[in-house]
Amino acid sequence: MAQTSSSNGQGTVTPRPGVSFDGIKIFSATMMAAREQLGENVTAWIAENPQVMVTEFVVTQSSDSQFHCISICVFYRQHQVHVDNARSKRRTAGAARSAGQ
Repeated sequence: MAQTSSSNGQGTVTPRPGVSFDGIKIFSATMMAAREQLGENVTAWIAENPQVMVTEFVVTQSSDSQFHCISICVFYRQHQVHVDNARSKRRTAGAARSAGQ
């Protein structure tokens, strides 16, 4: 599990040793109904994005006198197949633009 620390309102997140990521998706909610749906929203996003491999979750709760906010940070890596396909598409598009000049 990632470790977090905070001082003076500034925070840092240190993923587990050996865990790498190249993207972060943040889900947050303040209102009660939205907080109740937060887990389902994360699950739906993961299902809709099969190109990512989740490597870490960090759940944070913060409050003031009136509101409670829950945040779920999803750290992920793109699967290599999808990264290679995206690079290939960019190269192909670039070659097509060059040929058209």
